[in-house]
Amino acid sequence: MRPMTTSEDQAGKATLQEQPFVSHLLELRDRLLRVVIVAFVIFLVLFPFANDLYTALATPLIKHLPEGTGMIATRVIAPFLTPLKMTFVFAIFLAIPYILHQLWSFVAPGLYRHEKRLAVPLLVSSVFLFYLGMSFAYFVVFPLLFDILPSMAPEQITVSPDITDYLDFVLTLFFAFGVAFEVPIATIILVWMGIATPQSLAEKRPYIVIGAFCIGMLLTPPDVISQTLLAVPMWILFEVGLICSRAFARDRDDEPPQPGAPQQMDDDLMSDLGTPNAATVSASSGGQASPQKQAFTPLTPDELSAELDRIEDTQNASEPGRPPAPKPHHAADMKAAEMDINAKLRLVADYRDEADEERARALLYEVLADGDDDQIRVAKDILKQMDGDY
Repeated sequence: MRPMTTSEDQAGKATLQEQPFVSHLLELRDRLLRVVIVAFVIFLVLFPFANDLYTALATPLIKHLPEGTGMIATRVIAPFLTPLKMTFVFAIFLAIPYILHQLWSFVAPGLYRHEKRLAVPLLVSSVFLFYLGMSFAYFVVFPLLFDILPSMAPEQITVSPDITDYLDFVLTLFFAFGVAFEVPIATIILVWMGIATPQSLAEKRPYIVIGAFCIGMLLTPPDVISQTLLAVPMWILFEVGLICSRAFARDRDDEPPQPGAPQQMDDDLMSDLGTPNAATVSASSGGQASPQKQAFTPLTPDELSAELDRIEDTQNASEPGRPPAPKPHHAADMKAAEMDINAKLRLVADYRDEADEERARALLYEVLADGDDDQIRVAKDILKQMDGDY
């Protein structure tokens, strides 16, 4: 058999790296196609009732128009296209649960089990709050808004809104209120991801109130009534999300730690991001650990190898009868469960040479769970090098 050349080997590796990305694109294409098909089917079902649906949508305005007036169509094709557009948008709104389900099915395989348990209630709550925001706009905001605006017109002006302009107006409000009612979900996600804490969000309450009015100004038509009717519920929903995030943070703090869990290992690693290594501490303070947190300096590959040798020598000196740790040659030659910590660290180097970061990270998490202080520090140095934090 003819040996592979360097260029052929690189081409083969490129193919292996591109294949998962292509498969993800194909899966995304299939799910988007399903979404389009479902939305189109809903549209076909609703199309015969397009005029009735538009009449129901225009009822809050028609009730408050001056007696003897009604809505008008200023374009020739508007009586046909406007209900058609409204039906299509309405079909997309009804398909939102299925759209989010497809999004969840695409993302779920890459989540941890505890993330899946939290994501499902968040998705269900997001759909409910979006529909709640649309219902609030239709049943509360529209009657108040259309009761005030027509009465403010001059006496010489006949209020006869155009059907296309009215549709654009209400769709804007539907979308604005639907998104605004997602504020509790956004608050919980910020706390869940560690971007903010309930205390820091509570301290920024004045800025959030001002931001709510600014968002209301941008998302709603240029009138102070709709702006206020959007900003005030956003503020109230922020307070609701703040209360829920406090309960969520309390439950997460009370949850007992699980040894070896990847999420717990990530939290421990993040808590030590600013801890300097032993070489930096010794050089800067003459062997005494400085009380001040110093900038992190990752070990080079040679320093990591020397550090592993030092740990092995220390353990062999303290335990004269202990045989030297086995040095693995390949992942298939031994099971990770049968290795000691130093052997796992040696195997991490082999995995990194083979560009298999997933298995390398799995072994490093085990070292973080079971190793001593020196081994944990070496594992954290390797993780930070893999993450590119130089």
